[in-house]
Parts: sequence; structure tokens; C-alpha cells
Amino acid sequence: MGSTDRSFLFRVRDALDGLHPAERRLGEFVCDFPGELASYSASELAKLAQVSNATVTRFVRRLGYESYEEARRHARDERETGSRLFLSTSSDAAGAQSVGAHVAQGIANLEGTFSTITDAQVDAIADAILGARKTWVLGFRSSHAFAEYLQWQMTQVVENIVAIPGAGQTLGEHLVSVTDRDVAIVFGLRRRVAQMETILSAIEKSGAKLLYLTDEGVTHRASATWHFRCQTLAPGPLFNHVSVMAVCHLITTRAIERAGAAGRTRLRGIERFGDTLEEL
Repeated sequence: MGSTDRSFLFRVRDALDGLHPAERRLGEFVCDFPGELASYSASELAKLAQVSNATVTRFVRRLGYESYEEARRHARDERETGSRLFLSTSSDAAGAQSVGAHVAQGIANLEGTFSTITDAQVDAIADAILGARKTWVLGFRSSHAFAEYLQWQMTQVVENIVAIPGAGQTLGEHLVSVTDRDVAIVFGLRRRVAQMETILSAIEKSGAKLLYLTDEGVTHRASATWHFRCQTLAPGPLFNHVSVMAVCHLITTRAIERAGAAGRTRLRGIERFGDTLEEL
């Protein structure tokens, strides 16, 4: 891999051990808060990291950039990938965020998310899942946990639902089986895998109904049957996923409600086997 092919943060981390003390201090600062370089001028960055302007100049040249502006453009490009590191600032690290700040942001995320979701959409999703030949729930990286959670919840009322890919499986084993009688629920939260567009296109080509669940940074996907964009802002260094969990809960609850007697029968059967097997 040539130096021009490496990410901005890779270059910084790769160079750290060979830097002089002041440059290393700047490098460690940039590793912790890369968004500062993407947002500020060389003089502003020097002040934040408590180094000289000359140190900033030497630092970016050691990374293989001809100028500070070239390094800043590269950092900005990397910020667009959705890395949470680029959203953290040195001022955020100055003190712990209060419980109230986290609660307030969580409430704002819920309100912002559900202001764009209608009862008719949720009803349509629940009915589609209940009537589907099979429901596929897909997620990678952090999204995989949400896919498994939704599949686990929906199993209370839906028999043919699976979270993919499972351990040791490739995605092709499943995508080849998706049909126009199915529903696919895809979690595409930051940071998304490089092949996400290819995966979504394959699902859409199959004719399956697609529910795409993403963060607010994703442009609306008109080709999806439904696209819910969840607000994930947070006062700290991590994304706040409370709205994602709330959407999962809403979809499952609505499916149970609309399943009616059949759903209640399945729930009773699950409880009966739980008692018989003394699992709980």
C-alpha cells in the first residue's frame, strides 16, 4: 500500500514512534481528536495542541503531505466516512457530560426520529413481515447487534425470520435465496461496510420489500420500500442508539398487535414450552 493510499489516521499512527517529542505530542492529539485538524487552520491546531506553527508544518510533511491544506482535505474526506473519532473535540474531553445532557439528547433523538415515521408506515411494515415467506434481518459491525436483537424480539410472533450472516457464514448463501415474497430489514448504521450499496441493490433486484434503518447521515434511499433515518447524536464520544432500539421495539409491538389471535396463540405456545422445559 503506497503512502497516498493510506487513510489519514493510519498515516498518523504509523508515524508516531519516529516523531520528535513536540511532533509526537501533536500526533497523539490528532489521533484523539482528528476532527480538530479537519476543522481548524494550522495556527488554531497549533494552539489547541500547545505546539508551534513550525511543528505543525513539519508534522504534516512527515506524514507525506505537501501542505497543511492537503492534510486537512484528506482528514475531511475521512470524516465523511462516519467515524465517531472525527466528531469528538478536545473541548468535549475537558469534563464529563452530565446525566441530564445524555437524557436530553436521547429525548431529542427520539423526537427527531419519530417525527418522520407514520403509523401507516409502521402498520405496513408489520403486515409485510407477518405475510412474508421469510424475513431477513441483516447488519454488520455495530449494526449486527441490532439485527440480532430485532430478530430475537420478532421471533415472539414470526416463525420464518433469520438474522444474517451468522457465524461462519457468507452473505451470498442467503442473498441467493431472497425472493419477491420476502422482507429484508437492513441496518446500515455508521460505519457501514464498503459493499453496502451492492448488498442493497441485490435485495432490491430480488423484489423483496426493503426496510433500511440508518443513522441521520445517510441520504434518503428512494428505492427502498421504507427508509427510517434514526437520530444518533450524543454529548460524548459514542453514538446514541436509543432511537434505533425504540424503532425495533415499535415494529415488534405493532406486529404482535396486528397478528391478533394467531400471534397470541404463538406467544402462549412459547410460554407453555418454557414452563415444560423449565428453561426460565
